[in-house]
Amino acid sequence: MSMKFKRLLPIPKEIREEMPLSADMAGKKADFDAQVADVLTGRDPRRLLIIGPCSADREDSVLEYVTRLAKLADRVRDRFVIIPRVYTNKPRTKGTGYKGLLHNPDPEGAPNLLEGVKAIRRMHLRVVEETGMFTADEMLYPSNYQYLIDLLGYIAVGARSVENQEHRLVASGVPMPVGMKNPTGGSTDVMLNSIYAAQQPQTFLFRNWEVETTGNPLAHAVLRGYIGEDGLNYPNYHYEYLERLASKYTEDNFAHPAAIIDCNHDNSGKRPLEQIRIMKEVLDSARRAPAIGRLVRGFMVESYLEDGNQPIDGGVFGKSITDACLGWEKTERLVLEIAERS
Repeated sequence: MSMKFKRLLPIPKEIREEMPLSADMAGKKADFDAQVADVLTGRDPRRLLIIGPCSADREDSVLEYVTRLAKLADRVRDRFVIIPRVYTNKPRTKGTGYKGLLHNPDPEGAPNLLEGVKAIRRMHLRVVEETGMFTADEMLYPSNYQYLIDLLGYIAVGARSVENQEHRLVASGVPMPVGMKNPTGGSTDVMLNSIYAAQQPQTFLFRNWEVETTGNPLAHAVLRGYIGEDGLNYPNYHYEYLERLASKYTEDNFAHPAAIIDCNHDNSGKRPLEQIRIMKEVLDSARRAPAIGRLVRGFMVESYLEDGNQPIDGGVFGKSITDACLGWEKTERLVLEIAERS
């Protein structure tokens, strides 16, 4: 029982200087951030669509996917602001298995965190520079977001992390929206407490510094379903749940109440084709109830080039090696159809 300190890694500033964002894209970031903020605050009637692979495992297939997505985003820009999922950290329920590009730049190779921090920066940077789309990632390790701080348009705090003090405090100081997922057990109060904490000014220790934050008014809810005490999946996107959440999650206690519906995970029982039905149902609920319409500001969808998933050594280009995803043809058809219905 011990901890071996293998090597000192470069600090995020050094990695950012080694692989800098171009001045042109840095200039466009402020405009994009303003668009996302306007959607979450309701000033812009469009919705967010955070979409892409369950895990971004290799540059070539992710770039192929986001290149297609950029063209699709342009076709539906009057209905959606689209942010590609480039998730490079993967939480593992039992702590074993593939943990994402950060840990395993080669999914079949041994962990290599030095190459990993460079790999995640390089992948996000290439997506931004080559497609013009700013990215989303999960804040699995709070100190690591700084490797990507100038590239990310959106951060998610996962169901296993949302109760953690450090995640909540760091979320209060990041310069982009943070989606706080409901925990795996489904507690609405835990999720709302996390949002409240992230919206408050905080003082804490971070990377050996005493830091102060302003609070993040764009921290908001992400509904991803949950696991019941019986071990079964339970959704939390139905009309009745959204109606109750809208009555509890109000401007009396929160800045800019907003919810993103995660259409996969426990909401779909990890059945990716169900994401199509879920999006349509939520839009129907939003039309029936103005309070739900104001609350629901967007969707998360797990999508890749090919339907389904495969083992790590499966070898199919653009097919997920973690959770099953919706393939590109179905994705394109869904986004265009939902844009017509919105």
